[in-house]
Amino acid sequence: LSLTETIAQVIPSPKEHFGFNIGDNYKLANYTQTEAYFKKLAAASPDRCKLLDIGLTEEGRHQYMMIVSSAENMKNLDHYKEISRKLARAENLTDEQAHALSAEGKAVVWVDGGLHATEVVATQQLIEIIYQVLSRKDPETLHRLDGVIILFTHTNPDGQELVSDWYMKDTDSLKRKLKIPRLYEKYI
Repeated sequence: LSLTETIAQVIPSPKEHFGFNIGDNYKLANYTQTEAYFKKLAAASPDRCKLLDIGLTEEGRHQYMMIVSSAENMKNLDHYKEISRKLARAENLTDEQAHALSAEGKAVVWVDGGLHATEVVATQQLIEIIYQVLSRKDPETLHRLDGVIILFTHTNPDGQELVSDWYMKDTDSLKRKLKIPRLYEKYI
């Protein structure tokens, strides 16, 4: 392996990046920290993931989707995307063609977290599961990644930033509360 390949294989753990384990009592990562971590993961594992900016949030933050699969699937991502597109549209496909495409294609799984900002576990688990899937090299994980393309999507960056910053502002963890004195449901 070259020096670049060796460096690219070191996947930073959440503890190394955030300073705590995801799930530790009285600790929440905010979106600014999460975005930086997702970028680190993408840089550290370009053969197994791709970070896509899917647009801006209401408050102007970049919203990301991380595509994760085996290195072989990632090389052929456009091909699998085209298979999925053809099957989804089902235009001018015979039964035989559809069966052949489904046998050749890969399952596409959408995993998101953070839709409801005060349900903090969903956002935090997204961080942990992406790390686990990218860092594991055991046969079971590698086998699963060969058969699936996972779309990990953070659904509420603005909410994570607001709730986590509010919760973490008090250094005394026993005084922390999630009663945020701000209306943040912009679409009501």
